[in-house]
Amino acid sequence: MDFQQPSLVRCPVARGLNSVGDAWSMLILRDAYYGLTRFDQFRKSLGIAPTMLTRRLAALTTDGLLEKRLYSERPPREEYVLTEAGRDFLPVLVMIGAWAQQHSGADLARFIDETTGLEIQPVVIDTVSGERFGSRPIRTGVRS
Repeated sequence: MDFQQPSLVRCPVARGLNSVGDAWSMLILRDAYYGLTRFDQFRKSLGIAPTMLTRRLAALTTDGLLEKRLYSERPPREEYVLTEAGRDFLPVLVMIGAWAQQHSGADLARFIDETTGLEIQPVVIDTVSGERFGSRPIRTGVRS
């Protein structure tokens, strides 16, 4: 993505999509939340070509959403674990899933709270006003 484009230079959506703006990256992060850490686990779960998986894991690592950790010295083997930034992406994935459940017309898997067993009904709330997103117009701006 060309961040020199004036409309993209300070756009938070464009900046976020630069890190995770393809389906493979988001699905890798989803699988990392479910506990997958190793290359072969991601490959098996996603059915992704090894070269594509290598590129996406490298990009997610470079962008700070995953980090590599050595889990075997002989032979040397690394696993990929979520960073704080990677863990902070979970609500985005859940909201994408909620949007798809509402608008795809398909019977999709649901997000279930492991403690209560209840289906999760996610919403985005502005913590300053307490208002639900989508309830009033918004715009982007810079902090003063």
